[in-house]
Amino acid sequence: MQALGDAAVLIEFADHLDLSVNTRIQELAKAIRHRHMPWILDVVPALATLAVHVDPISLGFGDPIEPVRNLLTQCLDEGLTHTRSTRQVRIPICYETEFGLDLEDISQRTGLSVEEVVQRHQHSEFMVLMVGFAPGHPYLGGLAPSLSVPRRSAPRVKMPCGSVAIANAQCVVYPFEIPGGWSVVGRTPLRVFDASRRQPSLFEPGDQVRFERIDRGGFDALARKEGTQ
Repeated sequence: MQALGDAAVLIEFADHLDLSVNTRIQELAKAIRHRHMPWILDVVPALATLAVHVDPISLGFGDPIEPVRNLLTQCLDEGLTHTRSTRQVRIPICYETEFGLDLEDISQRTGLSVEEVVQRHQHSEFMVLMVGFAPGHPYLGGLAPSLSVPRRSAPRVKMPCGSVAIANAQCVVYPFEIPGGWSVVGRTPLRVFDASRRQPSLFEPGDQVRFERIDRGGFDALARKEGTQ
C-alpha cells in the first residue's frame, strides 16, 4: 500500500494477472463504494491493484494511508459479496478481412485456420477486468488459451476506432483512434465511449461480454445508426 500524494492510495494485490484476484478486487471496490464515505472521491479497480481517491481536505491533509487501511480492514472483516456481475454486454463484431487486420498472422502463429480463430474468439466468455489507458478502454479476461499471442513487435500508430484486438490472455476494444500494439481480430461499429451519454462507456468492470458476429452489411447498417461511419 502506498500513498499517491495526499489524494490517493494504491493497493497492490499481485504482481501478475490472476482472474480470481481481480474478482476479489472488484468485490472490494464495490464494498467500499457501498459505504458512501464522504471522504472517498473514487474507487478504481485495475488488473491487480486498487486505487482509492480521497478528499485531502476532509482528511485534514494528513497521510491518507491509515484511514484507507482501516476502511479496507472493516470491509474484509465483514466479508465480501461473492457474486459476479449479472450485466451482460453483447458487442457486434465484423471479422471480415478489412477489419480483422491480423487474423492471418494470428492464424500462422497459432496453427489454427482463420475461421477457427474467429470461432474461438467469438465463443470466448469474457469479463471486463478493468477500464483504463483511455476513456472507456476495456481490458477483457477469458480469451481462449489457444489464441494467446504476444503483442505485435511493431505497434500501429493509429488503431482504427472500434478495433477488437488480443494479446496474451486478454482482449481489448479501442474506443478511439489511438496507438496500439495488440493483434486486431475485427471491429465493432458501436460507439464504445460517448461523453454525451448518461453512461459514457459501454463497459464497466465486472461486466460479462460476448461478441456477436455480423457481416459487412450488418456492420454498415449499425455504423450509420451509431454515426461511426
